[in-house]
Amino acid sequence: MKFGTIRQTVLIGAAPLEVYEAYVDPKQHAAFTGQAATGSPRVGGKFTAGDGYISGKYVELQKGKKIVHLWSTTEWPEGYPQSRMEIRLRPKGEQTELTMVHSKVPKEQLEYYAEGWKEYYWEPLKKHFAKG
Repeated sequence: MKFGTIRQTVLIGAAPLEVYEAYVDPKQHAAFTGQAATGSPRVGGKFTAGDGYISGKYVELQKGKKIVHLWSTTEWPEGYPQSRMEIRLRPKGEQTELTMVHSKVPKEQLEYYAEGWKEYYWEPLKKHFAKG
């Protein structure tokens, strides 16, 4: 098994707590992605996103500051463990700097997921908060 890591940093036009809530609250998550999400935003809580395409479990939550969860998709190679996703949020003027480190991603899917985070998460999240 070969793995890789995706690192991305984006600026979102909202306060860190707002970005945090949009990511972990299933209703808000569904609102910005346009796809069904479920879950319980607590350590040990499980979640799904992308109409069931993504599933995982929260392992660390610091309101408005940090989200860590285990994560995989329905296209995950058989036998591979879940990846680890860490999101850090910090204020940057009127915006939030979101830094994501997605590790233990199957090497053959690295590029696909790197683009997917931008297209299905960060750009829609920016638009969600730009609407006010």
